[in-house]
Amino acid sequence: MRKLILLYSICIALFTACGDSVVSPEQIEKYPSIYPDYIGVTVPATIAPMNFSYTDTSYERIDVIVKGHQGKEVHINAKHVNFPEKEWKQLLNSNQGDSLLFTVSIKQKGKWSTYKPFPMYISPHPIDYGLVYRKIAPGYEVYSRMGIYERDLSSHKERPLVENTLIKGMCVNCHAFNRTDPSHFSLHIRGTHGATFMRTGNKDEYLNTKTDQTIAACVYPYWHPGGEYIAYSTNNTRQSFHTVKDERVEVLDLESDVVVYHPADHHLLLCDSLQKKDRFETFPAFSPDGRTLYFCSAEAKKIPEEYKEIRYNLCSIDFDPSTGTFGSRIDTLVNAEALGKSVSFPRPSYDGKYIMFTLSDYGNFSIWHKEADLWLLDLTSGDLRKLSEVNSDDTESFHNWSSNSRWFVFSSRRGDGLYTRLYLASMEENGKISKPFLLPQEDPETYYDRSVYSYNVPDFTSEPIKIDTKVLSRKLTSSQRISIHATSVEE
Repeated sequence: MRKLILLYSICIALFTACGDSVVSPEQIEKYPSIYPDYIGVTVPATIAPMNFSYTDTSYERIDVIVKGHQGKEVHINAKHVNFPEKEWKQLLNSNQGDSLLFTVSIKQKGKWSTYKPFPMYISPHPIDYGLVYRKIAPGYEVYSRMGIYERDLSSHKERPLVENTLIKGMCVNCHAFNRTDPSHFSLHIRGTHGATFMRTGNKDEYLNTKTDQTIAACVYPYWHPGGEYIAYSTNNTRQSFHTVKDERVEVLDLESDVVVYHPADHHLLLCDSLQKKDRFETFPAFSPDGRTLYFCSAEAKKIPEEYKEIRYNLCSIDFDPSTGTFGSRIDTLVNAEALGKSVSFPRPSYDGKYIMFTLSDYGNFSIWHKEADLWLLDLTSGDLRKLSEVNSDDTESFHNWSSNSRWFVFSSRRGDGLYTRLYLASMEENGKISKPFLLPQEDPETYYDRSVYSYNVPDFTSEPIKIDTKVLSRKLTSSQRISIHATSVEE
């Protein structure tokens, strides 16, 4: 008898806790107001649970039913929408290439309302394992902590790879992988113990990339697809602060060049056409076939007097990987100067179809330019278009492609105008681009509301990064560096 009473009491308790079911709801013929806005987005089948919150008014409880044509539905009845990872992954996997339908009901003052169900599309195209990015406080603030972080896209787990607290005064900066492959990895570290960390296969090296023939150390890296070369720019920069309300920070090139490094023999390849004193050259990127080097080029101007007159075009030069030599002609692919605009961060898709870049009014530090947008150059047709599908009224800047060219990630300041967050979008083979979605978090509203960091320089990675911070710290503080040598080469 006691066992029966105990069992009955447990059942009553469970029913009380979980049984606040939707009863006689008022039907509302519009989509619910949710954060992040995941309504109608396209996502990969392996994406982490896309938890969200209701933002319209205060409420007592939320009920969410997620259904697909295949698999078991997911049902949440709670104060917050947190999807169980296992059930979420099973539902997405079962409906890959199809869609899900989300029905949201809200309880307010004891009464339920049910909103118009909204769709979410599950792409047939996979996405890479994760993202690597730098998180940093805004450039106009004094920061105490920053670093390079890795995020597993199938979960909400983030882990630090290298933080500036590793060594006093250290600043971790430009990083790059070869088409998402972390076996080829370049990371620039500034400060008293500055170096360029270089991984090629199973070999790690610590380089001094400043030579007598170059302006400064090598930054803004981009790997050759074969892995035997890596392009950099060398920049003499100055940071300035605006005095007007909507303009905060400007980073200006006093001079800059583009170079190519050959890790096998520690040889830096210089080309006269990419080291012109009357031009600024920066942001190099190799074509997927490795035979073209893209970069940004601007007429040199007086700094700071004419900083708003600096406008970079998107240019290219031939490159022969068999000999490590450059072509004799520079082609202008996008004459942004003629449009009164400036190009930065060119990123070719790995399928060779497109180049995505940022377009702003002037200069190359577009991350603080409110007008900065993403644009796309079709390399087959030559068509140029603004990516209205993903751009906002605020800054879009850093971006990168997935290994299969079906996804891209970009940073945007659309949330609050202060901090850049990461968004993902899909691109079909026909060039159709989906509505972007904010990088999922376990509790997105709290996470993004409390975060004081901006995300920049995102890149996909095909697998977790293996880096021993104890070894890294020891090697950096030892001051032992491999010096590289530079040689001018032409075809």
